[in-house]
Amino acid sequence: MKIRDIVECITAKVCVGEESLNDEVKFGFASDLMSDVLTIETDDLILITGLTNLQSIRTAEMSDIKYILFVRNKKVTPEMLELATDNGMVILESPLSMFRAIGELYKNGLKPIY
Repeated sequence: MKIRDIVECITAKVCVGEESLNDEVKFGFASDLMSDVLTIETDDLILITGLTNLQSIRTAEMSDIKYILFVRNKKVTPEMLELATDNGMVILESPLSMFRAIGELYKNGLKPIY
């Protein structure tokens, strides 16, 4: 699923990474527990979370995750955007709940990692 398709599917806002809208991801992983994120070893992954702090960006960086979708209408801070930009990440925001966002993405072809 292209990042562009994700944006359209769940009416997300692109905060950082507009140049990567044609990138593709195959899998989604949803969690607010960054310790769970650290256990993931999958490429082509988008992290879906409602945890908006610097730790979520740092955890994604450590896990080689380039794409993050923040749900529940959570807003990223300027510091988060700066760190994400420095790491070449794509940051999206969606007003949808995590449950609804995941359901829509799954219905449109995004696969779970397990």
